[in-house]
Amino acid sequence: MSENGGPQTIKDFEDRLLEVSGGLPKRLKQCADYVAANKDRIAVSTVAEMAEGAGVQPSAFMRFCQIMGFSGFSEMQKLFRESFVGGWPDYSTRLQHLREKAEGSPSALLAEFVEAGRLSLENLVKTVDPQALEVAVKQLASARMIHIMGLRRSFPVASYMAYAFEKMGVPAMLHSVVGRLDNHHAIRPGDALLAVTFSPYSAETLELVEQVRARGVPVVAVTDTVVSPLRRMGATLLSVSEVDFGAFRSLSATLCLAITLSVAVGTARQDD
Repeated sequence: MSENGGPQTIKDFEDRLLEVSGGLPKRLKQCADYVAANKDRIAVSTVAEMAEGAGVQPSAFMRFCQIMGFSGFSEMQKLFRESFVGGWPDYSTRLQHLREKAEGSPSALLAEFVEAGRLSLENLVKTVDPQALEVAVKQLASARMIHIMGLRRSFPVASYMAYAFEKMGVPAMLHSVVGRLDNHHAIRPGDALLAVTFSPYSAETLELVEQVRARGVPVVAVTDTVVSPLRRMGATLLSVSEVDFGAFRSLSATLCLAITLSVAVGTARQDD
């Protein structure tokens, strides 16, 4: 930590964010959630832009920075600029140029989403803890049955992994909550749960994770922020951050992580 108590590294920042987020009032919690899901924007945004993204006044965002241990937004931004010096992608500038050249055209949108996807993939190697990935593969590979849960935006990822496991001969069951049936009784000792959820988190997914963790069933979670409630449920966390364009987030990095996890589990089971 720095002399004024602020985080000195990105890891310090994430630890501090996790520590304070649970006890923040509503507006400051909005700041914490937005920052956790958009750390890639801190280095290239103004305090007004960050506040707008969080849905709060700039003064509230400045207060959040101070709670994090910084004198203000500039000091927090400096940490991120220095941590990614030489490699921080100024994608906002490039996307702005694209909008100026051909705003709203299909080809411009394609370029914008390709750029956002590229940056998301580059960030993936920074957000996924290699040790957690190893643990996740072992937990899933040793399971009698892998139960997969992912709803709404997470459903394409969950269904893809169910498909991949089926093709590799890995016993897996996709939980879709069709007809309001959660099928939690199908999860038995020796099984494992793979949960996929992003902010705003699916209540059904969180409930299932809580239920099976209380029964001692291992859970691997693919999620998006360091303040994800899954972190407090004892799940093995694989964090992924998607760079968005406008209000739209693709699944480029998430699907890359999904295929990595699927193939690693399939390979580990064949080795056994």
